[in-house]
Amino acid sequence: LGVAAIADTQPVDMPNPVATFDTTMGEIKCEIYLDKMPITASNFIDLANTGFYNGLHFHRVIPDFMDQFGCPHSKDPKSSRAGTGGPPDGTYKNLVTGATEKRSGGGNIKDEFAAKISNEPGTLSMANTGSPNSGGSQFFMNTVHNDFLDWFSPGESKHPVFGKVVDQASFDVMVAISKTPTRDDCPVTPVTMKSVTVA
Repeated sequence: LGVAAIADTQPVDMPNPVATFDTTMGEIKCEIYLDKMPITASNFIDLANTGFYNGLHFHRVIPDFMDQFGCPHSKDPKSSRAGTGGPPDGTYKNLVTGATEKRSGGGNIKDEFAAKISNEPGTLSMANTGSPNSGGSQFFMNTVHNDFLDWFSPGESKHPVFGKVVDQASFDVMVAISKTPTRDDCPVTPVTMKSVTVA
């Protein structure tokens, strides 16, 4: 067989996993882009599978913008520290390459500027402090097209997308969460993440 023929016999890619976010305002289902964003997706899947996200609250929601989630301090929905935390330092497995990836310096992973996926409505995107390699467990759900947050845009904000809603019903829940009454961008009536499961 020639090289071209061998390339044509690659195994069919497995479908990407789907995460189910069971919130007190409804269910959100998202495809997780393990194929295009393996470091970021594997980090998210590891945190979901270990129950890290269960019982946390959306700590920052802004209509016509996004819903932010994933800070461990948000277990207390009124915590003034919500938005400042990350997962414990340690390691997790890259589910594509099998390599061991690190969380360090407050649970941070390395920025994955791989796939050029825009921060479109319904996408999941990594939150960070603005400094390089400062993403950990926090992410946000875009409710509008926030292309100024794209890592490949000319702006300062660099937020890689690692997933997207699979249906309109899921997007409608994202939008509803973003419109819940807030005080200082924090929901007055806490919005709880009952569980995050990945299948």
